[in-house]
Amino acid sequence: MSGWAEHVSTALLGTHRRPVPPMPPLDGRAVHPPDGRPPDGADPAEVLLEQAALLAVRRRAGWRAGDASAFPPVAPSPGESLPVVPRAAGRRLARILTGDRPRLLPEWLEAAAGHGYRVPSGLLPDLLERGRADRSLRPAIARAAGRRGVWLALRNTDWAYLVGEGDDPGDDDPEVWQTGTRNQRVAYLVRLRGHDPAAAREALRATWASEPAPDRAAFVATLEHGLSPADETFLEEALNDRAKDVRRSAADLLARLPGSGYGRRMARRARECLRPEERTVRGRRRLWITVEPPHGHDEDMARDGIPFHPAGSFMPGHRSGGPVGARAGWLREILARTPLATWSDLFERPPMEVVCLPVADRAREPGGPADDGGARDVHIGWVRAAVGQHDAVWARALLRGGVIPADEAESMADLLTVLPPDEHDRAAADLLRWLEGSADLMRLLERIRGPWTGELADAVVGLLASAADDEEAGGPAGRRRGTLAPLCRLADERLSPDTAPRLDALAGRHPESWPLTELTDTLRFRNDMLQELR
Repeated sequence: MSGWAEHVSTALLGTHRRPVPPMPPLDGRAVHPPDGRPPDGADPAEVLLEQAALLAVRRRAGWRAGDASAFPPVAPSPGESLPVVPRAAGRRLARILTGDRPRLLPEWLEAAAGHGYRVPSGLLPDLLERGRADRSLRPAIARAAGRRGVWLALRNTDWAYLVGEGDDPGDDDPEVWQTGTRNQRVAYLVRLRGHDPAAAREALRATWASEPAPDRAAFVATLEHGLSPADETFLEEALNDRAKDVRRSAADLLARLPGSGYGRRMARRARECLRPEERTVRGRRRLWITVEPPHGHDEDMARDGIPFHPAGSFMPGHRSGGPVGARAGWLREILARTPLATWSDLFERPPMEVVCLPVADRAREPGGPADDGGARDVHIGWVRAAVGQHDAVWARALLRGGVIPADEAESMADLLTVLPPDEHDRAAADLLRWLEGSADLMRLLERIRGPWTGELADAVVGLLASAADDEEAGGPAGRRRGTLAPLCRLADERLSPDTAPRLDALAGRHPESWPLTELTDTLRFRNDMLQELR
């Protein structure tokens, strides 16, 4: 038995049951004490541990390095084209990676990539490990890791995701289309669509039949770049594809194509569902929208991307929680894919007046109350059409018309994304004030992406002040009781850091409020972080 094994055996049995073994000699030289026994009065356990420490050092120090010629040479990392982040920013990234506000890692990575920086090489292993566990971080890591990040990923299968995550094809070499990864080929097509849409479409057509279904779905979606009537034939052919995702992507693109045959088919179906009708209600005669959802589903509807909905099922993309009937689901799908100009022509009114028209189910008696379900289906269908067709005029009309039910907060947030940037913050602030005190407020805020600036930031600061006052007042649960902590948690990632001084004053009025204290600390952290990356 070796000296090390004897020491391990003694440690396992205990020094009261087995004496401390003698220390093995080193290169023929005696050890102290020469007989290996512990000196009188010494604690055998301490002697055992000291000898074990010496043996451990011997084992490590005595290890002979292998011959480098036995290992294949490793290609050196290619040179970097981007500068590394400033030293202070690198130190802050190290703090984030070790657990200091890790939720800010995506913002740090996006800011670094946005300013043309890369991650310090020494932090790449920890960063790549983080991406292994969190898929949502991978695109941001790919943009900030630099060439050395890819070089490292090629040597560790756990980090191989980075190789496929990168979207830089390197150049416009057509060879990328033949040999690249799926992401590289998508990036190639997008770049080619930017200056020669026809060439990109023909490259895709040439390999279409041999591409697997997930790749076909990814490639057909690139036609949104430079979409034009010249793409209609290819997209109509894609409606016959075996893969559901391919057919759906093609249908979505055709719905955005002005003057397409697909749009005319949808408009014909939609006009059979919504019709103008003059009605007299309480002595007042005015134009109504009468609704009659489709009575059945056929193969032509399925080919055009209208899925079959069993009665009482949850409609895909429906978020307010209630089940949607089969006919209502088909109606929403048809309206979502119908050119919005159809309604201005049919009702001979601008969008703002069309959305405000009363809606009634055709089966109801004239003069009866409007059917809420029919109106909801119509307006939600128009919301989806406005978002899909990126129509700011209709988005503005639907928001200002006040026709979207409060429990459709996600739909309202989707409409905000269509508005021009100079209208977004004001419209979002108006919605926050409208929903203040409602349980739907947080659902709306969760869908509004940051940074929250301008009037939107002012409205959020106002909500924080009201919620803090309610929390401090105590007593019976008010409308805003219990909202401060989740509101602060959202605000600390999305509220513009330049609001920190105003929130410092608010936190000063509520010194016992830990959510406000954490919010102000995080905003200052983000402010410093972004300053370091400029």
